[in-house]
Amino acid sequence: MKSTPILAVLLLSVAWPAWAGEGHDHGEAPAAMAGPALPRFTAVSELFELVGVLDGKHLTLYLDRAADNSPVKDAKLELELGGVKVPVEAHGEGLFEATLSAVPAPGEIPVAATVMAGDETDLLAGELDVHEAEDKEGEDAHSHGWKEYAYWVAAAGIGLVGLIWLIRRLRAQRIGGVA
Repeated sequence: MKSTPILAVLLLSVAWPAWAGEGHDHGEAPAAMAGPALPRFTAVSELFELVGVLDGKHLTLYLDRAADNSPVKDAKLELELGGVKVPVEAHGEGLFEATLSAVPAPGEIPVAATVMAGDETDLLAGELDVHEAEDKEGEDAHSHGWKEYAYWVAAAGIGLVGLIWLIRRLRAQRIGGVA
């Protein structure tokens, strides 16, 4: 069976591109991101935790109890961004929304919130860090270009041609050996 070593070498040469190089330990995969992260802030006290997420002029606020991270029921929230009062509307337990008059300029904006829930009242403070739009170079750092796909297609084609050659050679040896 002289064909067994040839077949093994051919299969290994086709599988060669799949082997990982140095630095590819395949440890924990990073979290997938659909796009750039939206600006956000947190404001925490002994009673409450407030998280705000800014999407353009739309601000979504999540208010939870610090002790057990449960949404605060029947709470009232007053909010100031950069010293300007922002009207806030409740949209469920611990969920509030606000619409700003304009998209905030890049930079750090002080945030102050007054929370009133039942007989509990607390003042929370934080900072909203708004960044300028980043270049798209970083986003496409791991995109696959046509050259990479062409390499893989060429490697697959070479492997297929080699496999066809090997099968024809084995058939020719069987036919020639039987006669």
